[in-house]
Amino acid sequence: MSSKIRVLYAEDDPDTREMICFALESEGFEVVCPDNPGQFLEMAKEKQWDAFMMDTWMPDISGVDLCKKVREFDPHTPIIFYTGATYERDQKHALECGAQAYVIKPVSFEVLVKSIRGVLNPRQSAARPASGA
Repeated sequence: MSSKIRVLYAEDDPDTREMICFALESEGFEVVCPDNPGQFLEMAKEKQWDAFMMDTWMPDISGVDLCKKVREFDPHTPIIFYTGATYERDQKHALECGAQAYVIKPVSFEVLVKSIRGVLNPRQSAARPASGA
């Protein structure tokens, strides 16, 4: 059985997907990045994950709507938004729909990793909104 933290990541930009997957894998995470939100939902239902990570703006579905769909069948797995959406209302909607963390791009990989680890072990880190600023 793998001791790696398993993250399912929904991101529509292929370059961002590749970069984040590479960076998180280099930190010891197991990251799966489906090509679209439909595949993300299928994989979220089929396997056990330690965390879900998603962007806010995607062409087929918003991150908030994707978060709501995940919460219909999985009320417990932590959800981290990793997004360029900087408006307070976007953050508020994400947290209200069931997300535990909201990380604003651009941000250092260290902050992203700390946010993920923080939602998995909240006693070690408060993983609320983080930004690269």
